[in-house]
Amino acid sequence: MIAPLLDLRLQALAYQGKPVLRDISFQLDRGDTLALVGPSGIGKSSLLRVIAGLNTDFDGRCGVRGTCAMVFQEPTLLPWRTVADNIALPTGASDQDVMAALQDVGLKGRGADFPGQLSLGQQRRLSLARAFAVKPDLLLMDEPFVSLDPDLVEEMMALFARLREAHGVATILVTHAEEEAKRLADRIVTLGGQPATIVSDMAP
Repeated sequence: MIAPLLDLRLQALAYQGKPVLRDISFQLDRGDTLALVGPSGIGKSSLLRVIAGLNTDFDGRCGVRGTCAMVFQEPTLLPWRTVADNIALPTGASDQDVMAALQDVGLKGRGADFPGQLSLGQQRRLSLARAFAVKPDLLLMDEPFVSLDPDLVEEMMALFARLREAHGVATILVTHAEEEAKRLADRIVTLGGQPATIVSDMAP
């Protein structure tokens, strides 16, 4: 029997004494994509931070068998570093791998530019390139297409789907957009209640 890539058993998570999440358990296999949906402020981003290992102050356990990378709502780039450095410095990728990552996301030839010279859509592409340069087994994406116009959202979803297929990465996608969840995910987990728990876990 092959062990799951992710095994989450969260009993409780609180901030400043206020319960936020409770009784959330699921597993994710290699190559699968899970969409995490629910009302704004329900705790979806908090759950991603637990899975990413950025928040360890919770009751329960979270096991990830492999490397994890995260794409945040905002590009979180280093404005004083070049586009190439924004990939190389946090990931340790070689110059060759950096150039390949930029080509994969349509930013070939932009390595010497700075993030401020890129459009928001290009900055989102750079964030994807940085995440995939880690060669992750698990990719966590927190509203990666927010604030983009519909045509650009379509482009970014197609780009992500192509990269996911090429790299065979498992993904947890936080989104408010039902269409994104249905199009990109194998499973949709919906959070609800206060504190939040899983109210549904089903195929799209």
